[in-house]
This record gives sequence, C-alpha cells and structure tokens, in this order.
Amino acid sequence: MTATNRQIRLAARPSGTVRPEDWEHHTAPVAEPGPGQFAGRTRVISLDPAMRGWLDDRPSYLPPVGIGEVMRAGSVIEVTASDHPGFQPGDQVLGTFGVQEYAVSDGKGAMKIDTSLAPASTYLGALGMPGMTAYFGLLDVGALKEGETVVVSGAAGAVGSIVGQIAKIKGCRVVGIAGGPEKCALLTGELGFDAAIDYREGDIRQRLRELTPDGIDVYFDNVGGDILDAALTRLAMHARVVICGAISQYNNTTPVSGPSNYLSLLVRRARMEGFVVFDYAKRYAEAAQEIAGWIGDGRIKVKEHVVKGGVDDFPETFQMLFRGDNVGKLVLDLG
Repeated sequence: MTATNRQIRLAARPSGTVRPEDWEHHTAPVAEPGPGQFAGRTRVISLDPAMRGWLDDRPSYLPPVGIGEVMRAGSVIEVTASDHPGFQPGDQVLGTFGVQEYAVSDGKGAMKIDTSLAPASTYLGALGMPGMTAYFGLLDVGALKEGETVVVSGAAGAVGSIVGQIAKIKGCRVVGIAGGPEKCALLTGELGFDAAIDYREGDIRQRLRELTPDGIDVYFDNVGGDILDAALTRLAMHARVVICGAISQYNNTTPVSGPSNYLSLLVRRARMEGFVVFDYAKRYAEAAQEIAGWIGDGRIKVKEHVVKGGVDDFPETFQMLFRGDNVGKLVLDLG
C-alpha cells in the first residue's frame, strides 16, 4: 500500500479571522527523494503570528502562500531517505518544510540540529526565529544600553518573553505587557521582569505612567494598535521604538490603524524602526551561541506551549495565537 502524506493547503484568501474553510485538508502520495535531495518525516511544526501575513496577497518581505499550496511553516523533520551528501537517515533537520507529514528538500535553507542538546521545539523557539528576532531586534535595532527602561508588548509570547529576559541580562529595568493575570504573574515571577501590565484590565496609559516614571528608552512592539499608541506617549529622550509585529491588526478587515501619537518621536527626538530577522541571517550562529549559553546558565527560561496532535490539528492550533491562548513558543508536536 502506498504511504500517504497529510497536508494543509491554502484554499482561499482569508478576510479577517482565518476560517476553517480557508484551509484544504489534502492527502498526497509520499514523495521519494531525487538526486541531491533528502526526504523526512515531520516531527514538530512552528506556529507564528507572522504566518497570518503570508496568507494575504499583498507586497511583503516574502511572497504570499499561493492558493492550493502547502502552508508555509518552519519545522523539524527526521530524515528517512537521502540522496544528498550532507544529510543521512536519522538526522534531525530544521527548515521551512511546510505543514505536512512528510517533506522532500534539496537542502537549501536546511540545517542539521542536535536534539541531544535541546529539544526540537527549542530550535523553533529560543534557538530559532523567535530567539533571533528578540536578540537582533533588541540589541541591534533597539541599540540597548545598560540601565535603560525597556517595555515589551506581547511579553508572554515567543519573542517577547526572550526580549524581556535579554534586557534583564543586560542590566535594564523591564516592564512587560500581556493579557491576563496568569501571564503577568509569569513575567514578574519565573521570567524576572520588574513589572507587568495586564492590557485587559485598567488604563494602560496610567499604568505606564506609574511604572516608567523616567520614560521608556526602548519599546519593543509586537502588537501595534492602541498599545503602541499608549507607549508613544511615554518615550524618553532619544528613545527607540522597535517594530517587530502588530498582531492586533493582522485580522483587520479595515485598514491598519496607525499611531496617532507619532509626533512624540519628534518631540522626544526618538526613532521608530521596523526590521525583518532574515536580514541578520549571516549572524544567526552568533546569536544562537549566546542564547544557548544564557539558557545553559539559567539566565533565560525557555517557555514553550506544545500541542500534541496531527497535521489536521493545525488550523485550530493556529487560532490559539490570536486568542492569546499560548504562553511562549507555540508548536504542534506530531510525535
């Protein structure tokens, strides 16, 4: 009997929140590797807010996922067969292999990992794109200096949780913004943030005034919208606003809401800069080595939200990102 490959493909361009009917649950034959290729079984799939933007047919830093194409996703696969000199059966490989049970690759953009040193999920989180994003966004784009005040939104997510911990390592005061008392308690407890703001409760601007009496030196933004606007009112002189994402805007059916308080950048002689982590690809090894060291000595606590299931569980698991259900890096573990 021919083995089958369960896949999630894009069936339609979403309008607003992604609906179940926007996905196609497809079955294809398992492909064999050709010359210069290897094949593998998917072990863990990464789920990230940026994936929502890949579904829209508009200019971006990556082309959109095409209708009928396998959903783009980072994942870890275990090599099952190979005609590629760099990969052998049994190797654990990190790459963009998509939401499917089996994948074939020519090795471009793929990297062997050692799961005896860290779980596969961690290579998709703290040692993967979220960790790289936090590291370069805070230290390079944010130009962090010791003793500064850092505020990060989406602070209990995959990127925000690492941003805050790196800022503490670098000797800064850190305020995290998250949704719900449990997440806020995690930030100030296990993760060592100095303070946390529950955006679902109370006046965010008032809380920022109370918790940043000398202003915000670096604001690391993962959510956009009203929270970005509130942070702009608290900028210190020569502050840096790092635009990483805007999850509050991704499911909009109306135009994205831009900041109305942008003139604070002029008054405070501040700057606001967006970035894409792929621009730092040549330096990933540098960041991964330092983050791994911080994890090893206990200065970074890795938070992962692992959902065990199959490929067909991807659409519902994906919605967790936009409901705020996950704490830390969200992954789908296929076992």
